[in-house]
Amino acid sequence: MNQMLLSRRTALIGLSAVTAVPAFAQTRFEAARAYSTARRGISFLVMQRGQVLFEDYQGQGKRFKGWELASGTKSFSGVMAAALVQDGLLKLDEYCADTLREFWSDRYRSAIRVTDLLHLVSGIDGKGGRNFGNVPTYAEAVTATSNKGTGTQFSYGPVPFQIFGELVRRKLIAAKTGDADPLAYLTRRLLDPLGIRPIRWQRGSDGMPHLPSGAAITARDWAKFGQFVLAGGVHQGKALVDPVALRANFEASKANPGYGLTWWMPRPGMIGPGPRSGVASEAVSLSGLGKLYMAAGAGNQRLYLLPDQDMVIVRQADGILEGLRRGAGDWSDQTFLSLLLGA
Repeated sequence: MNQMLLSRRTALIGLSAVTAVPAFAQTRFEAARAYSTARRGISFLVMQRGQVLFEDYQGQGKRFKGWELASGTKSFSGVMAAALVQDGLLKLDEYCADTLREFWSDRYRSAIRVTDLLHLVSGIDGKGGRNFGNVPTYAEAVTATSNKGTGTQFSYGPVPFQIFGELVRRKLIAAKTGDADPLAYLTRRLLDPLGIRPIRWQRGSDGMPHLPSGAAITARDWAKFGQFVLAGGVHQGKALVDPVALRANFEASKANPGYGLTWWMPRPGMIGPGPRSGVASEAVSLSGLGKLYMAAGAGNQRLYLLPDQDMVIVRQADGILEGLRRGAGDWSDQTFLSLLLGA
């Protein structure tokens, strides 16, 4: 055992699923854990090839306690789109106006395709200008106007995701799938088969689930989702989503080379969610770590996917409201991942 050590924390809580790791990797994981904990980290998990290598909880963090993902919720929409494609309910290149009929009368909105909407390059202001609150209802979102051509400008915010929610809702009703709303569909098609149980998922005043934010799940469940994506959407030998549509989740638009369909892909030229988020400031350095896909939320909630290493990393933290107010603060994705990977 002197060459192969179990994670200190996971050994204490007796998780039989935790795999032994070499001492040098244990040292790196401990360094990353210490960095995260010193910056309000409460949950930290490393999974490779579907096996948990390291798991740690501090403060309010608990193995069975879900935590708010904030904007980390957004990436569920891109994968849900791939499930809809497999079910024949959606095409990524179809016009949104085919379902959202009110878009046809608008010069700009009539040209928006689903891929434009989820790439956040539809021409619609992601934040809705001053017309809405933080997260609009589905009905409010579809009234958002546009005065720009599709693909010309990246605009981050909740509005496109709520529009997507309404588009999905109408498709489910028309197809008579039996699902009441997008979350019911996501749960039936993906979350239940993967054994993911959200602790909660916020809904708006219209009763519809918030797709840009609102999910709260455990670190292990977030890691399961990430591993499923890394596995190409295959679970127990069965493809649960369309593989081409899933790969499209990681294809960038011309307007933002660092954003796919609801996933961040740090690389030079990436446009982040905002000047205080810290997500884009290290894009060049992060690109040196190899392929990296990321779901990111306020308070520095993170789900990292590293395809070259077949590794999933979850980091959850306290202080989401503080994160919204202060921005990235003292958190650095590059420092954290460099410590973990020994880069």
